[in-house]
Amino acid sequence: MQNSLSHLAYLALEYAIVTLRLKPGALVTEKQLIEMARHGRTPVREAIQKLAWQSLIHVRPRVGLQIAEIRPEDHRYVMQVRRELEPIAAALAAAHADAEQRDELRECARLMADCALANDLPGFFAADKTFDEILEAACPNNFITAALGPVQTHARRLWFSTGMHDRMDQAIAMHVQAIEAILDGDPDHARAAMASLIDYLSHT
Repeated sequence: MQNSLSHLAYLALEYAIVTLRLKPGALVTEKQLIEMARHGRTPVREAIQKLAWQSLIHVRPRVGLQIAEIRPEDHRYVMQVRRELEPIAAALAAAHADAEQRDELRECARLMADCALANDLPGFFAADKTFDEILEAACPNNFITAALGPVQTHARRLWFSTGMHDRMDQAIAMHVQAIEAILDGDPDHARAAMASLIDYLSHT
């Protein structure tokens, strides 16, 4: 798992975007993001570059930084990509995850289960981001993970924006099932579990 200052700044700002603390369409300054991330100028600038690459922040010449809007078609497009690629990533992770990554996955599943008990949606989203990063590290196909990273974040923001907290328990249960399938080391099982999760999320 990455722990550089720029990555920590990225995680802080990504979380603020996902949980709508940074509102869609809002204009923000670099200074505001530095204060929010609680990191220095250089790490925050590097985080902004990554968020801009992920189309979560738009750099507007002579205007400033703008948080990406949420468009009506975003959910359909995001889930279209996830439906095709994420089951493949899960299958590859099941086959290639090392012992440390499997330990991280077990801890991630435990955190998600705790969030279900506490009805902690922001906490679940943080754990889900961790799951995405472990999946990225364990999947050897970097072309798949490069495509998945941005849409996974957009998917979390879209889900948070709907306010459908009543679906959280089932969503968490299916995330845990997908993690357990990866831990089983059976690529076919992992692919199927992830496909079921994405199908569920596509209709929430």
